[in-house]
Amino acid sequence: MNDNHVLPLFVALPLGAAFLIVLVGRLRESLSDLLGTLIAAILVVCSLQLVGAPEQVYHMGGWEPPLGINLVSDALSTLLLVIVSSVSLLVCIYSITYMKGYTSKPKYYGLLMLMIAGMNGVVLTGDLFNMYVFLEIAAIASYALVAFGTEHEELEASFKYLVLGSVASSFILFGIALMYSATGTLNLADIANTIDKNGLNAVMTMASAMFIAGFGLKAAMVPFHAWLPDAHPSAPAPISAMLSGLLIKALGVYALVRLFYSVIGVGGMYTNILIGLGILSMVVGVILAVGQWDFKRLLAYHSISQMGYVMLGVGLGTPLALAGALFHLLNHSMFKSLLFLCSGAVEHSTGTRRLKELGGLWYRMPVTGTTCSVASLSISGVPPFNGFWSKLLIIAGAVQAADRFGPVAYVLAAITVLVSFLTLVSFVKVQRYVLFGALSEKLKKIREVPAAMCIALVAFAILCLALGVFCPFVLEKLIYPARDVVLDKAGYIGLVLGK
Repeated sequence: MNDNHVLPLFVALPLGAAFLIVLVGRLRESLSDLLGTLIAAILVVCSLQLVGAPEQVYHMGGWEPPLGINLVSDALSTLLLVIVSSVSLLVCIYSITYMKGYTSKPKYYGLLMLMIAGMNGVVLTGDLFNMYVFLEIAAIASYALVAFGTEHEELEASFKYLVLGSVASSFILFGIALMYSATGTLNLADIANTIDKNGLNAVMTMASAMFIAGFGLKAAMVPFHAWLPDAHPSAPAPISAMLSGLLIKALGVYALVRLFYSVIGVGGMYTNILIGLGILSMVVGVILAVGQWDFKRLLAYHSISQMGYVMLGVGLGTPLALAGALFHLLNHSMFKSLLFLCSGAVEHSTGTRRLKELGGLWYRMPVTGTTCSVASLSISGVPPFNGFWSKLLIIAGAVQAADRFGPVAYVLAAITVLVSFLTLVSFVKVQRYVLFGALSEKLKKIREVPAAMCIALVAFAILCLALGVFCPFVLEKLIYPARDVVLDKAGYIGLVLGK
């Protein structure tokens, strides 16, 4: 089981690059662009190699679990690695031009690589404490990147994010301590095996509550969402894309799915809590988004709402709902990253992100306008774009759960449809005030953003369309295998412990 030597590269390559980029960037700043993009491209190739490959466990230092640290590659971790690496590559390409307006590109790319290394570590690790260590690596890098503009708004948002992120980390660390005291092990599969044999006791239940609070805060679930509406708008556009497209998923949603399906087990109270968090986030997020006039702040609230869809699907736990949740995790990474990059392109060319100060930009910025329209249709769930299919699966999954939840399942499906309609209303407003309408006199001389930024925008737009058009292929190759892993707790234990 130790033959897949590609697994450590997902952590080692970006971790080594983080320090190397800062050094070579002092010689020539353009080398940081080249090295950062090259590492991201290598990680894309490595992640695609894992698609359809047999499940693997890499034993660090040759030590067998549960004593040693292990990295686990299954269909769920592969899905997250594909998402992290592909979004990171396009963000690096976009940053080549966009980050010229900021202080130090080498430091930016160094922190970005640390964030990628941390997220990959969280996704791959089979050890509870190392999940916390990798989570902190990614989180600390993200605190610095939110403040990278060093203006008053960025520093205030970063400090708020730091404080609440530290609270979340404290909850998680206390949860780990409680789980260790109850089971005597930190290996995820070994903990799962112990719970299967002895059941959950009061200490483990308390640890589970700590995990929901901590990882729920990392995922920005309502009512743990207070940091996100400030952090996302304040960060540079590429970092907003990373935070919304990747960080809240890898550090929040993925961790909850892995812990509650592969380790602790779902059912009863936990199911109701996850569904409640999902519905609350969907409804509160979209209502707050509809009233926003700051482009990036509007997108930030939609991140909360869209993650609610995922949490609802995870809580429902039916095969269709889980497939929809995981597919929406992938889709949201694409269309929300694209929307944040489009907002960055708009601000880069016009100097503002206030919707009422814009208008008619499609005529002067056709690439940005077209790609923004694609992303808006995707997030609103308009066919044939990718968002439609994942939302449809979640709605079908809610109906499928009627035998378990009764009439409540139909209410959940109806709320999902309503939230999707309100999302469409919100993005009609974006189209009306940003892309169409009259072009004001002060905006008549603006130009399309540079080529590197356009390449990233077009690539994301193509992915949004391709994931919708080739939905059956994506479901078969990526989503259904990941769902089957989520539902097979015994398979995870057997893979890691060899039982």
